[in-house]
Amino acid sequence: MNTMAKEEKKEKTEQVATNRRARHDYLITETYEAGLALEGPEVKSLRLKQATLTSAFARAEKDGLYLYGLHITPYAFNTQKDIDPVRTRKLLLKRQEIKRLTGALTIKG
Repeated sequence: MNTMAKEEKKEKTEQVATNRRARHDYLITETYEAGLALEGPEVKSLRLKQATLTSAFARAEKDGLYLYGLHITPYAFNTQKDIDPVRTRKLLLKRQEIKRLTGALTIKG
């Protein structure tokens, strides 16, 4: 297989949702790129850009960071079990990033 074919197969990672309101209302000094623990139909809904971040926020728990309030519209052709569209989802970050964020939260209170 030549290198051109390999390059064509690479998927583009694109932004699925942006909270424009947060960027307008708050001063954002740092940004982090995190993954989300999702179930099958949620992935398909996100590929169709069916997510709302309006009331979403992250909270530190004992075993990591969690995202609350993210609404992912249920996939229309879902044949699996129904999933709560606003369920809590785990944020997937590197251990150092989690420690840095939780440390900053304890300092600021």
